[in-house]
Amino acid sequence: MGNRASMQLQQEEIDDIQNETGFSHNQIVRLYSRFTSLDKNNNGCLSREDFLRIPELAINPLGDRIVHSFFLESNDETVNFKQFMRVLARFRPTQKNTLKNKLNTREEKLRFAFQMYDLDGDENISRDELLAVLHMMVGDNISEEQLNSIADRTISEADEDGDSRISFTEFTKVMERVDVEQKMSIRFLN
Repeated sequence: MGNRASMQLQQEEIDDIQNETGFSHNQIVRLYSRFTSLDKNNNGCLSREDFLRIPELAINPLGDRIVHSFFLESNDETVNFKQFMRVLARFRPTQKNTLKNKLNTREEKLRFAFQMYDLDGDENISRDELLAVLHMMVGDNISEEQLNSIADRTISEADEDGDSRISFTEFTKVMERVDVEQKMSIRFLN
């Protein structure tokens, strides 16, 4: 319990996180409370196992990919609170007249979504990666033939340069008509 007291957020840290992410002081304090409740080792960091104890992630077919996204900025097997907040900032609703909060722009939200499919991190989505994510999402509810058809059609429609892969630029063009700002916003973060 003494360990918790030493892990209290300082006002300077709150200000830094607020400036970088756009979260309000109260949101940061609330999310810090949630973060510390997930931190079973009381070391100020979360492991993959800590994340997988979150029921919503445990049942989400893309839960492993979402958890993985928290570790992209980290060179370690743990995520500290500031790294945690940077990822969550991508799920804040975008605000039209905010210039300083770059983490929840349309482009950052698209980059996050793109990384869900780019399993090997090579900045391209291959047919095999697309197929693997489709398998995660639908399980055995769709036949292998249907999944292959969906993957083939998606690649052929999105691949403008003929390399049989989807680049981030191609991905953003495909997503032009999708309301990413709405779909990738968590309302409790308002």
